Amino acid sequence: MENRNLYIMSNIRDKYLYLEEHGYKVLGIFLQGSQNYGLDIYDEDYKSDIDAKAIVLPSLRDIVLNKTPVSTTIVLPNNEHIEVKDIRIMREMFVKQNISYLELLYTEFYLGNDKYKKYVKELQDMKDEISSINKNQLLKAIKGMSMNKLIALEHPYPTIVDKIEKYGYDPKQLHHIVRLNEFVGRYLLDGESFGSCYISKMHNDLIDIKKGCYSLEVARSMANTFNDLTHKVCDEHITEEDNVNISTIYKLDDWIMRVITESLKDELGVQHG
Repeated sequence: MENRNLYIMSNIRDKYLYLEEHGYKVLGIFLQGSQNYGLDIYDEDYKSDIDAKAIVLPSLRDIVLNKTPVSTTIVLPNNEHIEVKDIRIMREMFVKQNISYLELLYTEFYLGNDKYKKYVKELQDMKDEISSINKNQLLKAIKGMSMNKLIALEHPYPTIVDKIEKYGYDPKQLHHIVRLNEFVGRYLLDGESFGSCYISKMHNDLIDIKKGCYSLEVARSMANTFNDLTHKVCDEHITEEDNVNISTIYKLDDWIMRVITESLKDELGVQHG
């Protein structure tokens, strides 16, 4: 696709404006999914959605009235998704070490609020520290994600029932299972940097899988094999005791405090000192 990057960023900008128009105070919006892995497709047979996750800021009213922090998913008319999370909820996602959230720290496709760009940069500068808060938890999260994809492989969820009817399974779930196995192999066995492991080196193979090139029997066998391999590799690297990087959690908490404080000063019209 010509001008792929411009196409993606235009979409991300539209999503940012959509959130603002619907009353959210957006700190930043970040692309999530296939474009980050170099596995997006734009052809006659398949067109990748552009999904995003957004970090939003609470208002003074939200805090004073102790309102539940925002955590919701907006499904747009074109079936693309925006997952919206209060900055305090996003903090929990980072600490839980779910790689679909850590991914946001590494994407090149994002848009920050002009008022708080320095804070978005600070967050990105912490990416390697945040992604290594708790290696055991990270590996357990990857195992859980792989297993969830295996469970979903043949489950006729409403959004994928057409794929189940066509292939007998959802090829996208299979491609995720294989991709996660590639990720842990490169990260744990080959010693590659965390961020580099998001970009797949199995582009053609994973695109073929995504397009449903395998029969149900083959797909089922592959899914179980790669899921088992992922669990084996992760289990071999999980230690008896968690080594939690508390200093990074404190650093993240301090960052959140400073962002919310500045946001509230802006809301109240208080000059920054």
